[in-house]
Amino acid sequence: MMALDVGKELRRSVDTGKVLFGRRQVEKGILKGSCKLIIISNNAEKYARERVEQLCQTAEIPFFEFGATGLDIGNYSGKPFVVSFAGIENPGKSKILNLVKKK
Repeated sequence: MMALDVGKELRRSVDTGKVLFGRRQVEKGILKGSCKLIIISNNAEKYARERVEQLCQTAEIPFFEFGATGLDIGNYSGKPFVVSFAGIENPGKSKILNLVKKK
């Protein structure tokens, strides 16, 4: 079984599905219940990370700490900016939701 390439799957989600970027958008998605998975960079600001994780736990939405910086996540997503938080609303053709189903 090959390990899931999170970067490639994130890009596939961006290209074929619907992904929210940034803390405010992700928080709105969590509160609406539209997100299926939240991806957090390893250098996200501490307070923001704690708030998003708390919202995820309350809403029972899984989150995944991606071992990459916000700049890396931005690059994987094809965005010219730092992305500390990404919310997967629709994975499209991506298998990114398998990150949490295996646990």
